[in-house]
Amino acid sequence: MPDKVQRVKGVNDILPNEARQWQALERIIQDVMQRYAYGEIRPPIFEKTELFARGVGEDTDIVSKEMYSLTDMSKTSLTLRPELTAGVVRSYIQNNLQQISPVQKLWYEGPMFRQERPQKGRYRQFWQFGAEAIGSPHPEQDVEMIALFQAILDELGIAGSVTLKINSVGDSESRATYRSALQDYLRPHLNELSETSQIRFESNPLRILDSKDPRDKELVKDAPKIRECLNEASANHYEQVLKMLDIMDISYVQDDLLVRGLDYYTHTIFEFTSDALGAQDAICGGGRYNDLVHELGGKEVPAIGWASGIERLLLVVETISPLNASPELDLFLIVLGDDLRTQAPQLIRDWRIAGLSCDSDSLRRSMKAQMREANRQGAKFVAILGEDEFAMGVVQLKNFESGEQESVAFNQVVGTINDSI
Repeated sequence: MPDKVQRVKGVNDILPNEARQWQALERIIQDVMQRYAYGEIRPPIFEKTELFARGVGEDTDIVSKEMYSLTDMSKTSLTLRPELTAGVVRSYIQNNLQQISPVQKLWYEGPMFRQERPQKGRYRQFWQFGAEAIGSPHPEQDVEMIALFQAILDELGIAGSVTLKINSVGDSESRATYRSALQDYLRPHLNELSETSQIRFESNPLRILDSKDPRDKELVKDAPKIRECLNEASANHYEQVLKMLDIMDISYVQDDLLVRGLDYYTHTIFEFTSDALGAQDAICGGGRYNDLVHELGGKEVPAIGWASGIERLLLVVETISPLNASPELDLFLIVLGDDLRTQAPQLIRDWRIAGLSCDSDSLRRSMKAQMREANRQGAKFVAILGEDEFAMGVVQLKNFESGEQESVAFNQVVGTINDSI
């Protein structure tokens, strides 16, 4: 027997039972996004590599270690998208979306690709959904963005088990001040830092605060706080964000070590975390990125966004408040008699066209086996079609929940089922 072809390491099959959980989550996402007036955008799965090098940052782990890149026949370096903010901003610039509206509020969902160490809920092809608001520099846009994800948590029934962590990295002036203060603090301990953090000491010292290495975490506990280095404009922006969150009764924890892992963030940054995931507890991360549009060739346009991993979010949902995602089949048709099998497909096709979700057995099993299959699929009704029923133009329609059974004409099946739902 030939060897089985296995899936690639670090990717995952989403099977029908699990896909129903995804669909239930996606319906909630779509509903909330519509209520908040965010329009869906679907950028391509691969982009030019330079987009991520410029947008995400060459010093980040994503760009330096984790991207899936290739060279096409025209010798252009392409990369499967490791995140989508850069792609959304590229699309915003290229399609002149600022001419449609001064503030573009966009959301997306789709697969991303990073060659990192696989673990539960974290794959090399993983799915994210996210939102971006491009055009407003004001703190109320920051708060709306946070409230948007909070609304999704509320709909999922898990808001009480999730913590919002928030911080400000200020504007470029504030970050320059803090960068110097942090380097002054760490310089005497440079040899004690991890190898990665020693490299980042000159190129991007703020990322040392985000290190998971125990040595680094111990050293930065007493480091200067970035909030102490915010200039007046940055401090005022952050103060207004917190004030509005308080008014909206959205709980938060100020985390001085929160810096986020990408280079493009400015001002407000935040994460939503859950204890249900263990040490790797983040389910959503985002913040303001006022310089990114200009960095990618557009005008100086402020923006803010966030992204959430679907696999990781569903792990929390499964632990705290499982979604009701059982299969919903309106009708299962049981056919008795070989002579009727040529007639049954047209019947079930008519019912499907009329809007019912229907199925039938294609293995020609016994009535008992077909009834078991209808039950396995969670059918609300079973229609039994035998020779006598066909001659009279009826089926025996059984309500699985009540157990009631009656003869119903072919053309009245849809109305009878709809009236009972």
